Amino acid sequence: MSEIPGDLKFLKSHEWARLDDEGLVTIGISDHAQGLLGDLVYVELPRVGDTVDAGNGCAVVESVKAASDVYSPVSGEVVAVNAALSDKPETINEDAYGEGWILVVRPSDPAELEDLLDPDAYADLIEGEDD
Repeated sequence: MSEIPGDLKFLKSHEWARLDDEGLVTIGISDHAQGLLGDLVYVELPRVGDTVDAGNGCAVVESVKAASDVYSPVSGEVVAVNAALSDKPETINEDAYGEGWILVVRPSDPAELEDLLDPDAYADLIEGEDD
């Protein structure tokens, strides 16, 4: 079973979202997803100032197995990207919910977070995938 922090929300496509005290949403891919992808070798990041739409691609992660789009859990403006991933994409493999964050968005509609899976629902989802 993959680690699932209790303060996150998830998309069914395995992206996580963490709302901070300033109303910003940090986005990454789940520990389960990085495990499925295997060793990550490249991350394509959006640019600060870009706008992203909920459910649309906002970044790309590439592993030794495949490239995969990262879908944004919320709509809004990109206010930060994890540039350290350009030199060390394997950080996502090592710490998917911490240093392996991908981008931070200022959400245009924070209510979109309510449509995401809570940790228990996400645990059920990945448990079902493992069956």
